[in-house]
Amino acid sequence: MEEIVLVVAPEDVEQARRVCLRPGGPKTEKVVGGGSDRQASVRNALAEVDANADLVLVHDGARPLATAALFRRCIEAAAAHGAAVAAVPCSDTVKEVDGEGRVLATLDRSRLWLVQTPQVFRHSLLVQAHEAAVREGVTGTDDASLVERLGYAVRVVLGDPRNIKITWPEDITWAARFLEHKQGSPRRETEIRSGIGFDAHPFAGGRALVLGGVRIPAEQGLLGHSDADVLCHAISDALLGAIAAGDIGQLFPASDPQYAGVSSLSLLARVAQMVGEAGWEVENVDAVVIADAPPLAQHIPAMQRALAGAMQMGVARVSVKAKRTEGMGFTGRKEGIASLAVCALRPAQSAEKTCEENRCS
Repeated sequence: MEEIVLVVAPEDVEQARRVCLRPGGPKTEKVVGGGSDRQASVRNALAEVDANADLVLVHDGARPLATAALFRRCIEAAAAHGAAVAAVPCSDTVKEVDGEGRVLATLDRSRLWLVQTPQVFRHSLLVQAHEAAVREGVTGTDDASLVERLGYAVRVVLGDPRNIKITWPEDITWAARFLEHKQGSPRRETEIRSGIGFDAHPFAGGRALVLGGVRIPAEQGLLGHSDADVLCHAISDALLGAIAAGDIGQLFPASDPQYAGVSSLSLLARVAQMVGEAGWEVENVDAVVIADAPPLAQHIPAMQRALAGAMQMGVARVSVKAKRTEGMGFTGRKEGIASLAVCALRPAQSAEKTCEENRCS
């Protein structure tokens, strides 16, 4: 016969029974409460195992990536030898260290294995090992160590390095990526980058006023080496900040003649290209143009379309707002215009790293 005994925290027993048990399933299924430590939890489960069981397989819920093939290998080895554990050879140098951090010895790693679960034993042998541990007040780090105390030889079955024990938060992230890659649908990275940009230019006569790549009817424009489009400049700096690539003054210096009078919208397009080359794409942009003059509200839709085109993204993900300072500061005195922008980036689809490129290989 086959049966499954699930061990959970005592307070979770009823919920686990409701969620996990399958009435009429192919195996007998039970849920029991765990003990004060791992060893006590296994002992509680053993008490529920049918007395006629031949082999008992113990597996940690913290190792969710164990394969069916690994389970079969351990079961077959235990059926032949009475006790078997999954393990992988130790690849790191291992040193014995005292309580003060001093190395006492370097161990021969050719004889060292890192033990995993599943661990499989003859039922009577495992029960005997746990009973002896209780009588003698012994706590082992795993069930195999209790069986070894009886003088019984435990066989090692080659485990799987991917059969990791979920211990740290990053282990959960890696396991999720591994499973999704295995299923052929690696997930999008959830990391988000953000950036902030600011720019300001004074008014100057004899120049066109360009904001967001749109020419605005006005008596004067803004002073600058390029077309002085403060909105494009602020957004460009936000994008560059998100990928830690400096600012537009470094990339397109005023000392370089090739940028004299250049369209800042074209510079924004180049910055957006850099964002893509760095493996990111723009999720959204939110910008404010600060100006008491001229009126800008009617031009905002055209700005949004131009900016979205330069960044090759949907217009709905580009927000532009016009704000007045009601006479305060240099914009309130109508001496110039300022702009502030923030952006969010997400990993580009083409740049996603799958598990094959990382730990899953």
